Amino acid sequence: MKKNKKILVDMTCSLIHHGHIRILKKASSYGKVIVALTKDKDILKYKKFKSPLNFNHRKEVLESIRYVSKVIPSNYFISQKFLIKNKIDYLVHGNDNKNDIDKKYLKIFKRTKKISSTKLRKKKKLINF
Repeated sequence: MKKNKKILVDMTCSLIHHGHIRILKKASSYGKVIVALTKDKDILKYKKFKSPLNFNHRKEVLESIRYVSKVIPSNYFISQKFLIKNKIDYLVHGNDNKNDIDKKYLKIFKRTKKISSTKLRKKKKLINF
């Protein structure tokens, strides 16, 4: 695959972990990685919690990762219209994808086993520091 492709990875990144880094690294082998970062209001609406880091802080963290070329705001669900507007060649997502887009624009990667931001938030030691 050509390195000049624009690869979108949609993320919430409420708590960044090694699973996020792995998907970003793998996506970077397909082209220039753009992260579609979920807006704060959509995290609250769809995930039913307030992120410990606001959008700008989550964006700052992601922009510091070498695999990420750019971070753009997005809704929780990515649409075909969003892909076209941002001239995206492929959307990379874990195998829990719920975005309703044409499969020819979709690259599904296996999720990293035994890790998710949700699991981290549920661990008592992280809730009660």
